[in-house]
Amino acid sequence: MPALAAYVATSADPAVDGIAWTRSAAVGAAFWLMGHGGVVVAGGTPVTLVPLGITALALFCGYASARRSSHRTVSAWLAGIGGYAAVVLVVLLLAGPSGPLGAGLGAVLRLAVGTAAVAALGLGAGTARPRRVRAATQRWWSRVPHPVRSGVVAGTAGAALLLGAAALLAAFWVLSGRAAAGDVVAGLGVDTFGGLLLAVAQTAVAPNLAVWALGWLAGPGFAVGAGTLYAPSTVVAGPLPALPVLGALPVESGGPLAWAPLVLVVAGAVAGLLVRRRLVVVRARDPFVAVLAAGLTTSLACAALSALGGGAIGPGRLAVVGAAPGAVAAWVLGGALLGAFVVAVPTDPTVRAAARRACGQGWARLRGRADVDLTAGGAGAGAGTDDAAPAGGPAER
Repeated sequence: MPALAAYVATSADPAVDGIAWTRSAAVGAAFWLMGHGGVVVAGGTPVTLVPLGITALALFCGYASARRSSHRTVSAWLAGIGGYAAVVLVVLLLAGPSGPLGAGLGAVLRLAVGTAAVAALGLGAGTARPRRVRAATQRWWSRVPHPVRSGVVAGTAGAALLLGAAALLAAFWVLSGRAAAGDVVAGLGVDTFGGLLLAVAQTAVAPNLAVWALGWLAGPGFAVGAGTLYAPSTVVAGPLPALPVLGALPVESGGPLAWAPLVLVVAGAVAGLLVRRRLVVVRARDPFVAVLAAGLTTSLACAALSALGGGAIGPGRLAVVGAAPGAVAAWVLGGALLGAFVVAVPTDPTVRAAARRACGQGWARLRGRADVDLTAGGAGAGAGTDDAAPAGGPAER
């Protein structure tokens, strides 16, 4: 709809004379496919960045549609996925060479996986009955060890906390960088309608900015172009595309900002509190297992978000955009484990009792070895005295 509105608003411009409205629809279709993992070919260069705003909108529309009109059965869910895939196929053909069809078989397979995921999650959330889902998943979820289950739930909460903090940080960046964004808009020379369309288009990548902020909070930072780095400890900027939303990128670093990764420890501490509340400790190792599961869950969730929020937005240096998932996973794992361990492990009575027993047993072993050494030393000294004393002397008696 925004693409067609832009075509209608500019139809009187001589610069677009001879361009059919279907071309505008194809552009809109290509962007919609990008929200499902599709690749757009612009000027011979594949653009792989997934606009997570479009993905979130597609998930919500699938949920609302299934919630309103779908039968709550597995067959209806599978039929909905098939219908959704058919619509995506039609849009893929409409996009033509500018869409994933022009990017090769790998782009088409990536679009197929993304379509299946969006349809299954969106339609499934609206079709499923919560009670039946719990009953169905309880069979295999109950087979997972209790410490691992507690850790996964706590780690999911920790990841959600980090993402919420990153979203607030991204909103702060947008507010503080509105002057720079205004300069970009003025330089583009767009009219009021064009400015509105540009604002709508930028909401599609607003979640991506939140994911980049997550990489910034984690410590390793993110890049918008090869050779650039936006991190709490340093900022290495470079030429950027003329997008107003990029005026929100941070320009300050060091000082108190270098302590931003401490939020990972806070998120880990919250996860540790949940572990303490949910975990029924049977053995002393249970808190350790739960803390490890919580740290791994938080780390993997943040790495997955970083992978979804990055990609290529142009040729050359613009092929590197977003945070490195491996670096984010490593930093989040370290901070989350530290916070969860400090809160959940030393305060557990079973762990403290096991530590006291271990210390007591170790001390007893040390004392026993010392007594044996002293006894052996005394016996050796006495034997030496007997050998050296003359017969009939005091040593003999």
